[in-house]
Amino acid sequence: MLQIRKPSPERSAVMRAVKSRDTGPEIAVRAMLRGFAPGYRLCRADLPGKPDIVYGRRKLAIFVHGCFWHGHNCPRGARMPKANADYWRAKIARNRDRDAAATAALTAMGWRALTIYECELKDPSALRARLGAEFA
Repeated sequence: MLQIRKPSPERSAVMRAVKSRDTGPEIAVRAMLRGFAPGYRLCRADLPGKPDIVYGRRKLAIFVHGCFWHGHNCPRGARMPKANADYWRAKIARNRDRDAAATAALTAMGWRALTIYECELKDPSALRARLGAEFA
């Protein structure tokens, strides 16, 4: 049986400092949306998964995810830390399971869920086109 050890107190302090809202990628997506789709709400805690950006009338929930934290299949998301790898593998798997459950719950409620990963911000025109298609 694999033993998963908890991170050191120093590492825990660093991880606690990681923000869950108003992150750089989230602010960039909001700035993009303001140009053609203003009127969103932030962090609706009453919805499954607490989406980062919500358009209530359109029933659209937008999640802005960090590639590493949510196990995206890009180079940054696929990189697994060498130290305490079992802990991080389990942590990222739990995050992915939680994301899938939130998306399924939103869909069951009649909402559309859109997930944007931070690596998508490297090509702003493609992301703007993808977001624009949601509002067309």
